[in-house]
Amino acid sequence: MAEVNTDDGGGHGKHDKKRAKKSSTKIDMTPMVDLAFLLLTFFILTSTFSKPKAMEINFPAKAEDESKNQKVKNAITFIMTKDNGIYYYNGEFYPPNNKDGAPPTTLIKTNFSKDGLHKLLLDRYKPTLEAITVLEEKYKRKEIADTTLKRLVNLEKGHKDALTVLIKADDKAIYKNVIDLIDELNVCLIGKYAVVDVMPTELELLNATDK
Repeated sequence: MAEVNTDDGGGHGKHDKKRAKKSSTKIDMTPMVDLAFLLLTFFILTSTFSKPKAMEINFPAKAEDESKNQKVKNAITFIMTKDNGIYYYNGEFYPPNNKDGAPPTTLIKTNFSKDGLHKLLLDRYKPTLEAITVLEEKYKRKEIADTTLKRLVNLEKGHKDALTVLIKADDKAIYKNVIDLIDELNVCLIGKYAVVDVMPTELELLNATDK
């Protein structure tokens, strides 16, 4: 509250000289401080603080008996190495002179350009993407609910015939490239991928190829 002190300055006597009145203003800042704290408390309680962005990666559990591991259908394996190098091969890995008599695996080099890794993933994931597009069209026509859409999309991503991506890296690869690869998988809506250890036979082939 504001207080005004009005003092006539004396001069009440008969022969006293009358002086001009003086006034002083005193402002009480207490209500304003209270209001400022109330507003500060309001904005703190109603504001949404930015949450740290983190990428969740689930690593597969190590099998007790690796000989019983089932073969992955429609799989592609990426191997990261030095100088932003990225190699891949399709299906199972077969070393030279393997017991199955299959042709030995060869590594194919690619890069992070739109005509490299991105195009490769879209081409291999095309059937699943087409199925997801059909579901999204049904949602736009209001034939299915949003919760149903999410459930069906997850089913398509996790289908046994959908593309499975295995990510491996040697000791020369950098962490950023692995993260960039996972980001690209998320952009392409690929739902089945895992980060696993590189096999010694794969490492030998990589060293022989990347020269």
